[in-house]
Amino acid sequence: MSVDVVPLHTHSSYSPMWGVPTLEALCQEARAQGHDRLALTDTNGLYGAIRFLEVAKHAGLKPILGAELIQDQHRAVLLAKNPDGYANLCRLLSARHEDDGFEFITAVAQYREGLVILSDDQAALTEWHKASAEDLYVELTPDTDLQAAVDFSRQTGLPPVATTRAAMLRPAEYDAHRLLRAIALNTTLSRLRAAHCCAPSHWLMPPSAMERHLPHMPDALANTRRIAEHCSTDWDFDTTVFPSFRRLSADAAFETLRAKTYEGAQWRYGTVSEPVRKRIEYELGIIRDKRYADYFLVVDEIVRQSPRTCGRGSAAASIVSYCLGITHVDPIRHRLLFERFLNPGRHDPPDIDIDFPWDERPKILEWVFARYGAHQAAMVANQNTLAARAAMREIAKVYGLPAAEIGKALDLLHRRADFVEVTTDSTLKTWAAQVCTALRLNPPWPDILFWAGQLQGHFRHLGLHPGGVVLVPDEIRRYVPVERSASGIPVIQWEKDQAEDAGLVKIDLLGNRSLAVIRDALAAIAANNGRIIDYAAWDPISDPATQDLIRRGDTMGCFYVESPATRLLLKKLWTTMPPAQRARADVFDYLVAVSSIIRPAANVFADDFVRRAHGEPYRALHPLLETVLADTHGIMVYQEDVMKVAVALGGFSVHDGDQLRKILSKKHKERQLRDYQRQFYIGAAARQIPRSVVDQVWAMIMSFAGYSFCKPHSASYAQVSFKSAYLRAHYPAEFLAAVISNQGGYYSAFAYLSEGRRMGLTILAPDINASDWAYRGSDKAIRVGLMQLKALREDFAKHIVAEREARGPYRSLQHFLDRLKPETAQTTLLIKAGCFDSVAGELTRPALIWRLHASQNRTPAGYLPIPADYSPHRQLVHEWEIFGFPLSGHPLDRFTKSIAGLPHICAQELPRHIGTTVRLLGWMVTEKIVSTKRGEPMEFVTFEDRTGLYDATFFPDTYRRYCHLLASAQAYLITGKVEAHFAAITLTVKTLQTLTISDWNVADNH
Repeated sequence: MSVDVVPLHTHSSYSPMWGVPTLEALCQEARAQGHDRLALTDTNGLYGAIRFLEVAKHAGLKPILGAELIQDQHRAVLLAKNPDGYANLCRLLSARHEDDGFEFITAVAQYREGLVILSDDQAALTEWHKASAEDLYVELTPDTDLQAAVDFSRQTGLPPVATTRAAMLRPAEYDAHRLLRAIALNTTLSRLRAAHCCAPSHWLMPPSAMERHLPHMPDALANTRRIAEHCSTDWDFDTTVFPSFRRLSADAAFETLRAKTYEGAQWRYGTVSEPVRKRIEYELGIIRDKRYADYFLVVDEIVRQSPRTCGRGSAAASIVSYCLGITHVDPIRHRLLFERFLNPGRHDPPDIDIDFPWDERPKILEWVFARYGAHQAAMVANQNTLAARAAMREIAKVYGLPAAEIGKALDLLHRRADFVEVTTDSTLKTWAAQVCTALRLNPPWPDILFWAGQLQGHFRHLGLHPGGVVLVPDEIRRYVPVERSASGIPVIQWEKDQAEDAGLVKIDLLGNRSLAVIRDALAAIAANNGRIIDYAAWDPISDPATQDLIRRGDTMGCFYVESPATRLLLKKLWTTMPPAQRARADVFDYLVAVSSIIRPAANVFADDFVRRAHGEPYRALHPLLETVLADTHGIMVYQEDVMKVAVALGGFSVHDGDQLRKILSKKHKERQLRDYQRQFYIGAAARQIPRSVVDQVWAMIMSFAGYSFCKPHSASYAQVSFKSAYLRAHYPAEFLAAVISNQGGYYSAFAYLSEGRRMGLTILAPDINASDWAYRGSDKAIRVGLMQLKALREDFAKHIVAEREARGPYRSLQHFLDRLKPETAQTTLLIKAGCFDSVAGELTRPALIWRLHASQNRTPAGYLPIPADYSPHRQLVHEWEIFGFPLSGHPLDRFTKSIAGLPHICAQELPRHIGTTVRLLGWMVTEKIVSTKRGEPMEFVTFEDRTGLYDATFFPDTYRRYCHLLASAQAYLITGKVEAHFAAITLTVKTLQTLTISDWNVADNH
């Protein structure tokens, strides 16, 4: 079999909803066919280009970079011969996506330099041929208009080249291709036209098959090799592309950074001590050698656009960042490792993550693009793929199933674990059949689940990364193709991993709702009490009341430490800690550890950490770890611990340890991880460390896979948590009002109001003269904001407030109507919500509505009667409709009489019933579905009653019986066993009964 043919036109799953194979499958198949080179030419993009380079090289292939450019009836395959051709390819693809007036033929002619062009587009080839025939080929593909292409090649003298336009690896994958196309076109399979798909022959034919299809065109086959050998395959993206700060020279930028750092050190420390000076000089030396001065100066300039930020991530380990005000945690005081951010051996560019208040971030981005321009700046992409649930929904639509059936089936499937890991199609088919049998889902649902398992992960379209911005010193479109997002912001075609691997330095400018909570609470405190708190200088980590609140786990509403799991861990840690340990323990340091060890994969180590924090004797897994993990009781808590352990036990260099840490957080990491595991085991064996110990340590390292924090990141978060907790402890009304107003907490508005009541706060109904758009907190009361009225338009509500502030309060409904001339429906909503009760006098809410309609008809109000007010039940119904919850009380109040004959306890009584089975009322607050080690679904649910929150566990057997009953805004009667673990109280559920409106004891229902 000849192997001279090189595949020059192939599509992977990075061709949006067109290509079937993954990069790994494509490269493996090409190598199996005997190829030594492979071109990736995905549709209108280089979406997977950087990953392709790695995957191809690992498969033993020389990678050729290219793309198939398509617009309307025009198409051409463009292959990069050299870096100039690559840059022109990026420019062409950018123009294709960004320019509304993109002219295909003209644009390709403009950017031909360094590109090989393959096409059967005769109009385009004719025009390009007029300028030059160099690197211009006529593409011949089986099952296309082959004879026309052959004739055109012979007439023009343009050489032919053979391709298969492979969108599949083999003909059997055509069904998967058709499904992708039907999803993309939002049509059913029965209506999908052949013209909307590739030809069935567009698969990765081996050379022998291509020779059979083109027996009369040996030169077309030979030209594939000739072209491939003219295209670069040794692509180097290792050079870091730094932004430029005001076009200063490297020396000038560094001296500017030095001066700013020492100026900031005076602000931070007062006196620059010798340890501070040594740390600054050490960091500046590495920053100079790594050419990072411009990057720090650019970030410093961005941060100065807002007075409230949280610099986080590994950059918080840098004293230079701290002195500049980019970060706010002292790295010397908290023993933070600079090498986690930057070290001499690190080649990949680290980034700096900055949080801004969520509603200020858009203006920050506007400033960045105004300062640097879209020529130099673009956002990083999220490459949105078909997730499992979305794949099931879309495929069911393609099969033509009605929406009601799809919704019902997905609700049943929602509480199943995600797709099992499979190695064969038959395994997936068996699993799909078993699931459908268990859930009584009839055909075609087994097929739908099978195809969803096959297609999940396929690239669908670009989205915007939450805050990643790439800045370059010259022209960004020569490094990477750029598209235009729906909001008009330029976005590169790569997600963060590929951007970093290509040497692009990103700055993460992220929105954080808790910073807005703190800002708004501080503004309310200043308005209410005249106390001004300087955010940058404010450090409440030594405040006793705040420390005590954190120890109790009383942190609902507090940034990052309000989830049920974190509150339980705080209670476990502190409630039963012996006095001797408690006296020595630093609350902030432990909060930093809790913020990091709370990740799901570390749950197995969290209890060990608690026991050791309580003083329980322990032996480190190996003597080499005694010093390395001394600060965390022998438990690996932070990403830096991975580096330290890899160096101490595996003999890694600091650079290799850092790379292992980085690989753990990446997608597509399996091969590199296996290499590092082998290196770790070999290094440990050389130190004569027992295999059983190495296995345990590696298991702990693997707990950092995916989601984990470095210590400086946790410390930055813990500082914001402390500031939130301080406000909750000292100014609960202002704090909770800000939490609800910013709509970013872990819980619903109703849950926070319930918590406020438990804290002794009064909840005041919305009022036309007292409510703003947002919630307001003052003294011991929270006034509900107009934002809580579901159907009230924001612009109208803000107009109400602005008019009131400009011309005084509203004296009556008529006065309001005369001033604002509002819509009837909007005013009716305000009346039913009770907003006019304070100015209504003797008028009931129905009377106000009569007068509203009379005013529209110009009927004199004096002739109108005053009907009776709405019944309590009707007012409650209005509250549910308007606010989404009952404002005048707790929803469980309606059920107390109906279960009066059933013994039950309150949440606050749970500690007195440890080890016994009890019955409680419960209102669902939040839930989290997880899987056991055996893959069985179970759930953790937080319920509340009037007296408190309690956490309940549904183990798999119980979960199977009752999962269909679990829903938000639902009342339950629950029985379960009260369990205590390190004094943290939970309920293991045994039975669950829903309570419905029919169970309400109400005197009247009119």
